[in-house]
Amino acid sequence: MTGSRDTVRDGGQDGGQDTIDLQDFLKISGVVDTGGEAKFRVQGGEVRLNGEIETRRRKKLRRGDVVEYAGETLTVDW
Repeated sequence: MTGSRDTVRDGGQDGGQDTIDLQDFLKISGVVDTGGEAKFRVQGGEVRLNGEIETRRRKKLRRGDVVEYAGETLTVDW
């Protein structure tokens, strides 16, 4: 994948979440197909969060965080 995406919005099931897990964000944003792939990619050091490699798949993301993976840049927002 190449290019970038400006914003991915996610309100969660109840519409009021303040955070989302990194692995869930990757699935919802469509840059990975499955939770297993998200786990593999994150734990393998292929994902950056705010410019730093992030290996914790359950890392809580907040609005404004920037996730980079496979040439994609996504800003967390909902």
